[in-house]
Amino acid sequence: MPVSPRFKRVALIILGWIFIALGVVGLFLPVLQGILFLLIGLVILSTEYHWARRLLAKLRTRFPKLDSLITAAHEKAARIMGHPEKKESP
Repeated sequence: MPVSPRFKRVALIILGWIFIALGVVGLFLPVLQGILFLLIGLVILSTEYHWARRLLAKLRTRFPKLDSLITAAHEKAARIMGHPEKKESP
């Protein structure tokens, strides 16, 4: 049974916000890695939201070592969403 693009988009947006919420909770709890969950949520949401793309661009310039990890995660999220891969400028 094929999954409709609309369902896939809504599911990934919800998943992105869940990761953001876990990241915020993880900032206060020692059990969760808050920063990691926030980054995962931002990468997922950056496929749909311009503000998330801008924030990731700021993170790339501020933390250049994370750039390759963010780029790889963004490409994987784009493949999952079914978007064609785009070359992004840092």
